[in-house]
Amino acid sequence: MAIAMPIALNTWFALLNNFVVEVAEFDGGDIGLLHTVREIPGFLAVGVIAVIMFVREQILGLVSLIMLGVASAITAQFPSLGGILVLTMLSSIGFHYYETVNQSLQLQWIPKDRAPQTLGWLIAAGSAATFVVYLIILVFWKPLGLTYNIVFMAGGLSTAAIAIFCLLAFPQFEGATPQIKKMVLRRRYWLYYALQFMSGARRQIFMVFAGFMMVERFGFEVHDLTALFLINLVINMVIAPLLGKVVFKFGERNTLAFEYIGLVCVFLAYGGVYYLGWGVAVAAFLYVVDHIFFGLAFAQKTYFQKIADPADIAPTAAVAFTINHIAAVFLPVLLGLLWLVSPLLVFLIAAGMAGVSLVLALMIPRHPEAGNETVFTARRTAPAT
Repeated sequence: MAIAMPIALNTWFALLNNFVVEVAEFDGGDIGLLHTVREIPGFLAVGVIAVIMFVREQILGLVSLIMLGVASAITAQFPSLGGILVLTMLSSIGFHYYETVNQSLQLQWIPKDRAPQTLGWLIAAGSAATFVVYLIILVFWKPLGLTYNIVFMAGGLSTAAIAIFCLLAFPQFEGATPQIKKMVLRRRYWLYYALQFMSGARRQIFMVFAGFMMVERFGFEVHDLTALFLINLVINMVIAPLLGKVVFKFGERNTLAFEYIGLVCVFLAYGGVYYLGWGVAVAAFLYVVDHIFFGLAFAQKTYFQKIADPADIAPTAAVAFTINHIAAVFLPVLLGLLWLVSPLLVFLIAAGMAGVSLVLALMIPRHPEAGNETVFTARRTAPAT
């Protein structure tokens, strides 16, 4: 599953900016609307709780992967704003329901003492699969005269085929703890919810506008943008397992604080690229560094795993995914309109969001666990001296 999902998703992302600019003639407002539509299913991810009352999480995850693959495959068949929005909605339902279940199963199936390293290896596996996709696009796009339709079809149907194979070939695995099948909101998880909200808001700016800037500002073509993605993937394949060791050694608090300090600097530098003429090489470097910092975000998962009641993992994964996408529903379209006025303001807002996330990360205790979820609970429960 870790290999299958990135094939369709990243094929779509590799082609998206060029496809909507060259074929559908999108502007900043259109791309913002597209990503708002894409994030609506994430906002409704809490619906997973209702579905898993009747369907195993494992089955739901694989069916969602098939939906993601098929919808992605036929994207180029509908090169209009309306058609792209409808298919984006369908593929997004598949992705977000898969990812909600995926996060839940990871935290249920992976032991706490192995979670950081295992999550790092899963990220590396996904990066390796995506590397193959991007390498094919980079090497064969011009020599073979590949079209958007051919590549969308190849990527989407590959994901669907792998998901069907997994559905038929693998047994149904049982989690150690039966999951609560209703919405769960607990006060002691408030910091995790806040981190998820800010992560979702901040991620939108990177996903929507960083790649779009490379096309609009610097005229990147499909193979240029794909080469940049390939650099990201090679680095991710090497670094992701090491990031797991970093989280294990330094803890979630220090890891996330380092990530957010780095992101503040990166987003401020993006503004410099756009207005101070630092050039395409600096922009590409920042894009790669940006991606590396986002790789540290799985420390949020391991933080929650340490503080959570095991029975809360599935419903909280759904609730957290919805919280993560609250800002995603309105931010892309609003910032897309702001982009038309001042791209600098978009990146300044992103830097501010990373700063808020840094403050929240510093509230994580050095050794989080149930009853010791934040530095404030640690102080309340500390023995008198």
